[in-house]
Amino acid sequence: MATNETVLTREGRAELERELAWREGEKKKEIVAALQEARGFGDFSENAELDAAQEEQSRNEARINEIRHILATARIVEAGEGRELSVSIGTTVEVEDDRGKKTSFTIVGTTETDSLSHRISNESPAGAAMIGHVVGDSVSYVTPTGKMRTYTILDISR
Repeated sequence: MATNETVLTREGRAELERELAWREGEKKKEIVAALQEARGFGDFSENAELDAAQEEQSRNEARINEIRHILATARIVEAGEGRELSVSIGTTVEVEDDRGKKTSFTIVGTTETDSLSHRISNESPAGAAMIGHVVGDSVSYVTPTGKMRTYTILDISR
């Protein structure tokens, strides 16, 4: 994988395309309206509304550029194919930790992570440890806080 390449699932790419369309359309129109309203207040030297609208415009343009770069360098990855399904980007993995607690994760590219939805990156310690493993395997990894964790893979699905 090239260092500039971004790994995405099909769903992740579609989500980024939706966000880009919104930012280039509706969001941009909202910002232009806010800029016009703020300019109507006059005195540009002490116009907090104008400063806020310009800052929002800058943030929006930066995100548009970021999304365009991600999409331009994206490689779409399908869940692993083959006789025995192994953990790969796009798969959902049910695991049990060494204390008997069960949880599940969906392995995604780095730009699609969402810890609240249990979507972890293939480059995270847990994600990287599970990649390529199959049901029944035990995987261990070190958390960012230095703790050793072990999971047993119970199920893998697409």
